[in-house]
Amino acid sequence: MPSADAARLMRAATYASVAVAAILIASKIVAWLLTDSVSLLSTLIDSLLDLAASLVNLLAVRHALMPPDREHRFGHGKAEPLAALGQSAFITGSAIFLVIEAIRRLYTPRVLENGDVAIGVMVFAIVITLALTRFQAHVVRKTGSLAIKADSLHYVTDLLVNGAVIVAVVLATELGWLYADPLIGLAIAAYILKSAWAIAKDAYDMLMDRELPDAERARIKEIVLAHVGVTALHDLRTRASGPLIFIQVHLEMDGHMSLYNAHTVADAVEASLREAFPGAEIIIHQDPHGIEEDRASFA
Repeated sequence: MPSADAARLMRAATYASVAVAAILIASKIVAWLLTDSVSLLSTLIDSLLDLAASLVNLLAVRHALMPPDREHRFGHGKAEPLAALGQSAFITGSAIFLVIEAIRRLYTPRVLENGDVAIGVMVFAIVITLALTRFQAHVVRKTGSLAIKADSLHYVTDLLVNGAVIVAVVLATELGWLYADPLIGLAIAAYILKSAWAIAKDAYDMLMDRELPDAERARIKEIVLAHVGVTALHDLRTRASGPLIFIQVHLEMDGHMSLYNAHTVADAVEASLREAFPGAEIIIHQDPHGIEEDRASFA
């Protein structure tokens, strides 16, 4: 995807996320005040943190999309995983607060009131959250944005949380199972912590310049070796930085090939790689095939 289109989609996703979070907060505040449900409180807290995370995300994506400058010649893509780490911290904080509140409610269970209001708000939340996550999934497929992926994970979690709240309210109001509310709140907290770990791991991998997945590296090798004139390759190194992908590779070619022809082959390889990985930063070095040299070895 052309970078301008990717940037437009990523910005639109951040604006949509902030708008949805604000709408959900307003509706959930009303529902919580009317029901005093700990499960509903958990979703309100989650939405408040979602709004904070989405605002951080919006700023991070804007920064990540800035072009390289004199001080940041590899671009500003690392702003995305930094934002994702911040989001994981937000999510972890909400889960811890929820655990504390749920345990307190286990000792002092309360009768829920206005259950129909809570269920109506949760159904509304599910509808608009589902619409947002479908749009975010489209953006992630097109751009590979880690920040949007992390933000989307928030809202996918919210879908499950909102469904669980409906179950808790029904059990508490219709069947009198007062402990269902805090117990489901604890289950939600466990799932939130799992989600936070997944986000933090992806962000850490990008900040530490982890290699692209094996399938992507295999694809790169296949593209390179498909070119006439390339005998072999070595020292393939890859990494991602926000929306940017960096590829470095050494091509092995006939040692008697002229510099001009070697350059032509390298340009053709670069063009093919850029077609497969739009917007990627690609560095290619040409080596005579069979030359003895020290090469990096990775376990």
